[in-house]
Amino acid sequence: MGKTKVDISFLISLGILVVAGYLIFTSASLGLLSKQAVKYSNVAFNQTFFGLFLGLILCFITSRIDYKIYRRYSILIFIFSVLATLLVFIPAISISHGGASRWITLGFSTFQPSELLKIGFIIFFSAWVAKFKDKIQTFKYGFLPFIILISITGFILLSQPDTDTFLIIIFSGIAIFIAGGGKWRYIFISIIIGAFCLIALAVAKPYVMSRINTFLNPGDNSLSSGYQIQQSLIAIGSGGIFGRGFGQSIQKFNVLPEPIGDSIFAVASEEFGFLGAVFIVLLFVFFSFRGLKIATQISDPFGRLVVVGIVILIVSQAFVNIGAMVGVLPLSGITLPFVSHGGTALFMTLAEVGIILNISKNRKKN
Repeated sequence: MGKTKVDISFLISLGILVVAGYLIFTSASLGLLSKQAVKYSNVAFNQTFFGLFLGLILCFITSRIDYKIYRRYSILIFIFSVLATLLVFIPAISISHGGASRWITLGFSTFQPSELLKIGFIIFFSAWVAKFKDKIQTFKYGFLPFIILISITGFILLSQPDTDTFLIIIFSGIAIFIAGGGKWRYIFISIIIGAFCLIALAVAKPYVMSRINTFLNPGDNSLSSGYQIQQSLIAIGSGGIFGRGFGQSIQKFNVLPEPIGDSIFAVASEEFGFLGAVFIVLLFVFFSFRGLKIATQISDPFGRLVVVGIVILIVSQAFVNIGAMVGVLPLSGITLPFVSHGGTALFMTLAEVGIILNISKNRKKN
């Protein structure tokens, strides 16, 4: 196997996602100008400098670092990501919003440590599966370590609470487990366990039960728990086939909750219409297709599993967000990768994609 250049098709899909995402964010963020409590300039600067600019620099750096070094230090990376995430429980540096403590202050900005936990989990679990690839079908070396890792991350994230990030990590973990040769029987067992855990979580956490009830009865409580989905559907529907035009969304002004966050797909659909919404979906489909294509061309088990884990992490988050906005999935509060506001999320997503670009250099030559 000889080294090749980075996968150009994947790089192009990344470029289109980054440019389109920034343009959509720029338009959606104009809705903040009507809210005196939110400083538009701070939000725009955070996304542009900490998210896009520094993120692209880190993407370039990680695309140049030999990915195999992550395998050597995988346990340390995972431990560091766990410890960093635990910082949200220190009152002196923790920042709460919407009843959740998911951020820490760095003085000049804020940071969401769970973004580190995502990639830390992927790297360590990929290294574990690659190391025990001949034993991964056994309970001791396959299913048990998977459950232990999921339990550790789940305990930390659900305590914040951050159910959405935990869900995405589960998707990524299952994908790595399957790609590594894990038995499907254990996946079915995991689904059953997950269903019982979801029931228990819904009973213990009222906000989870509220989301489920809103999903099952979207027309109820249109002024409270069902307000966001109702306004999202209005925004998407009012876009028609071709949309109102760039910057012309009405719902983003004091109507649609979180227009630069988890509702940003609704804003994009209102401005670019059905065709624009389909284009966004197809962008993520192509991104996942090229990413998984890269994985099939990598002979190194660790590199292949890391690519699978990162691609599923990003794409599952995108489709959970989109599904929630169109009403086919319960509202999750999860953001749209490359598009929604969040300097930490964009910064880390670009870093993760840089790792894929580096791994793509090790594709088999045809």
